[in-house]
Amino acid sequence: MKKSWYDYLWIASLMYLVLGFFQILFAWLGLLCFFIPLIIAIVKGNKGYCNRYCGRGQLFELIGGRFGLSRRKDVPKWMKSKAFRYGFLIFFFAMFFQMLWTTYLVFSGVESLHQAVTLLWTWKLPWNWAYHGVNVSPGIAQFAFGFYSVMLTSTLLGFVTMLLFKPRSWCVYCPMGTMTQLICKGKNKRALSDFKN
Repeated sequence: MKKSWYDYLWIASLMYLVLGFFQILFAWLGLLCFFIPLIIAIVKGNKGYCNRYCGRGQLFELIGGRFGLSRRKDVPKWMKSKAFRYGFLIFFFAMFFQMLWTTYLVFSGVESLHQAVTLLWTWKLPWNWAYHGVNVSPGIAQFAFGFYSVMLTSTLLGFVTMLLFKPRSWCVYCPMGTMTQLICKGKNKRALSDFKN
């Protein structure tokens, strides 16, 4: 079966992690993975990004599937439940807004730049080699450290669930997947309502 350009987006996901390791400001590129899925869901009313363009899902499929590092076990029912997925989405956003608050404090000069990456929302890892004191606001650099922390943490969670279960088990509870699903449901419900009227 002939492959399309989007079948190689796993390279972009891998490069994102590598580039952020050496220059933290590349972490801003991660916003593409935040906004593009939402735009596709809002405009088209489907999960096209998750099904076709998600480089992270492709990366897990490659490592767990082709390289055989996944146990290929079914994801537990509790992980598929609405309670867990919505709960994880709320928790994820709470951590995201905490990161934005820290960025605001640095922007406003209340706090100084934290040159660290927070892994699993708990452990602060020194990451000072990745910021080279370029001529940008400390707040811009702080957002990069925070956003890279979010992306690295979610990649690690996805990697662990890939090892334990099926390769793309992360997709079951991915916050972006949950959000786009909610948008699609709302959009399709509205379209059905308009059709009936």
